[in-house]
Amino acid sequence: MASDNYNSGTSGAGAGPNMPRFAFPLPPPAPSLALAESANNFLRPTEDSAAQTTEAPLGTPRAQLHGTYILAETPTGIVLIDQHAAHERLVYERMKEALAARGVARQALLLPEVVELDETGAARLAARAAELAEFGLLIEPFGSGAVVVREVPALLTGLDVAALVRDLADELAEWGDTLALKERIETVCGTLACHTSVRAGRHLSPAEMEALLRQMEATPNSGQCNHGRPTYVALDLADIERLFGRR
Repeated sequence: MASDNYNSGTSGAGAGPNMPRFAFPLPPPAPSLALAESANNFLRPTEDSAAQTTEAPLGTPRAQLHGTYILAETPTGIVLIDQHAAHERLVYERMKEALAARGVARQALLLPEVVELDETGAARLAARAAELAEFGLLIEPFGSGAVVVREVPALLTGLDVAALVRDLADELAEWGDTLALKERIETVCGTLACHTSVRAGRHLSPAEMEALLRQMEATPNSGQCNHGRPTYVALDLADIERLFGRR
């Protein structure tokens, strides 16, 4: 988990007192959206997305910077969006929504992946297999010091399965065996969402950037990632002009 001195990611979008000075709050979220079958579904533009752009709080995407940030233009300034942090929050919110409704949809791996761990870690994961399945992760024991992963959350395409499993094993070791995973729902969902496919360095098309911004505007708490860091920073045109001595 990040140690940055930001507020918890469960607060409202852009509402934390330690958010960047130029951040602005997003409007109330639209009605809850259906769970996407894969992470890439978040990046599919809707038919009316272009029409919404002019008045959209996060504006019109103009460029991708350093393979990490989206630069968007609004009528009153610019917005910089961290694409990984933003998408991570979208996946996190969808996973919580799915768990509350019916459980996270799973997708079978074409080739099941064996993850080697220490014997204690493997046993701890195997003991929680039924609970992890509710979060979309289907694992089974594989000898004394490994587990085999057969299915993963459908939301998490491009997943580094081994890294995810090892992260979960470390977290289970910290928590002990007394609490049900649903009592740690925010942490588990946050760990799963952190392993999404839209990472820093991934090239996004203009349509994908557009769809990501529109999804952010429709998602609660999208102003912060799961670790409390901001997903975007807004600069008002007047502030930009002051930086260049125009005011």
